Amino acid sequence: MRNRPIPGSSGIVRTMTLLGDPVLHAPCAPVTEFGPELDGLVESMFATMYAAHGVGLAANQVGVGLRVFVYDCPDDEEARHLGHVVNPRLVEADGEEYRGPEGCLSLPGLEAPVARFDRAVVEGVRTDGTPVRVEGTGFFARCLLHELDHLEGRVYAERVTGWRRSRLVRAIRKRPWGAGASVLEV
Repeated sequence: MRNRPIPGSSGIVRTMTLLGDPVLHAPCAPVTEFGPELDGLVESMFATMYAAHGVGLAANQVGVGLRVFVYDCPDDEEARHLGHVVNPRLVEADGEEYRGPEGCLSLPGLEAPVARFDRAVVEGVRTDGTPVRVEGTGFFARCLLHELDHLEGRVYAERVTGWRRSRLVRAIRKRPWGAGASVLEV
């Protein structure tokens, strides 16, 4: 039997911020006020992430320029990692660097290979202010690094290089939401 509510069950599904929206391309501000409003944001972020079938979501992906992200992501051994981090900072990113497919809820329907380290350690706090340290390997490390990029105002497409980048930019321009592709110009 469950002893706590399902994350997102009391949240509201919010509109996803898409490539080109200024909030997605600007560094997020640190959270300074903790309380019910922050709790509600995190709940809504979980609800939005689940509705979009994602494994991670940063606050600016729902139009809020604050340093917060949520995740429900497996690692390469299929172990489930579920939680959120407020004011996260990258402590370590190391191990092997792998180029693997990456997608984003703010660039729906697309993916491209991105090089990421296979281990990442992030520290921050929870919505109640208690410290949290999250260590991820494999796919979960990729998720953590992806969400941290969002909080710095970057999307994965900015890490794609060479002919793959050209191909991705062409695919973006074919999408109804692709008018913001100019942020990816070389």
